[in-house]
Amino acid sequence: MSISITKRNFLGLHTLFAAISSGGGYAVVHQYFPENEFEAYPIIPLYFYLYGIFGIYIFDVCRKHAPGKLLLLYLAMKVLKLLLSIIFIVVYCAITRANEKEFILTFALFYLLYLIYETWFFFSYEWNQIKRKKNKEEL
Repeated sequence: MSISITKRNFLGLHTLFAAISSGGGYAVVHQYFPENEFEAYPIIPLYFYLYGIFGIYIFDVCRKHAPGKLLLLYLAMKVLKLLLSIIFIVVYCAITRANEKEFILTFALFYLLYLIYETWFFFSYEWNQIKRKKNKEEL
């Protein structure tokens, strides 16, 4: 089973981004807001990391079998992520009843960080595809 360059790049950058954002986030909270620490913190970066891995595998399958549907898939994955995130937050808050504000704020910050990161990655991918297509047409 071969891995595409896009998938390999995404997995590498995604892993690096997850490590830096989760470690950096924990360091900031631990250093500057120790009263707001909560035990479930590692669940948040893990959720976004696993969703990113799931997303790139779905994206890669679509790229191979239905390349014309990539934009539709991208939008569907964003809607699915939003719905799953809301469900995740509601379930967590219903079960724990502790540190709800801190959890929701931390989750929202990670959501925005990952939204920016994934948008940048897929924009770069599409931009490179357009440049390659243009270069082929010029030859």
